[in-house]
Amino acid sequence: METTNEPVCCPKFDPIPWENMNFEWNEKIFVKSSVFCLFYLPMNFGFKMKKLDKIISRAGADWSEGICLSDQTSKWNMDLFISVDKPVRALENVIFRGKFFSKVYEGAFRDVGKWMVDFKLVLAEKDFGSSKIYTWYTTCPKCAKKYGKNYVVMIAKVE
Repeated sequence: METTNEPVCCPKFDPIPWENMNFEWNEKIFVKSSVFCLFYLPMNFGFKMKKLDKIISRAGADWSEGICLSDQTSKWNMDLFISVDKPVRALENVIFRGKFFSKVYEGAFRDVGKWMVDFKLVLAEKDFGSSKIYTWYTTCPKCAKKYGKNYVVMIAKVE
C-alpha cells in the first residue's frame, strides 16, 4: 500500500496490544448507532461518524480512544458501538462486560470475509465456541492509504 501526504482524521493504530490478546472489559461504555448498508457495503458511514462526533462532543464525552466496533447484522445494516468515557444521554448507551479475545489483520477491506473465516477457526482452536464477533476498522480508507497500513481487528466476546 503506498502512502500519501493527505491530512489524517484517524489516529495511527498500534496493532501490538491487540494481537492475539485476551482481555476483560468491565463496565466499558459504548454508544450505539447504525449505518445503512447496500449488500454489506456501508453507504453513509462518514456522514454518520461526523454526526455522532457532534453529539458526543456536545455531551462533553470523549471518544479519543478510537474504538468503534461494527456488527454487521444484515446486508442492509451495520450496528456501530463507539467507546466513550461517559454516557451520552442523546444516544443509546451500551455497557460491555466480560472476557474478550482479539486478533489483528492487515490488508484490503475486501479481505474481511476471509479474515472472519480465519478468526472463527482461531476461536474454535482456542475452544471459545460460537462467540459474538465485532469488527474494528481502525482507520478510514484515506488514513489507511496515508499510513500505508490498513489494520482491522476482530474482537469476540468469549465469556
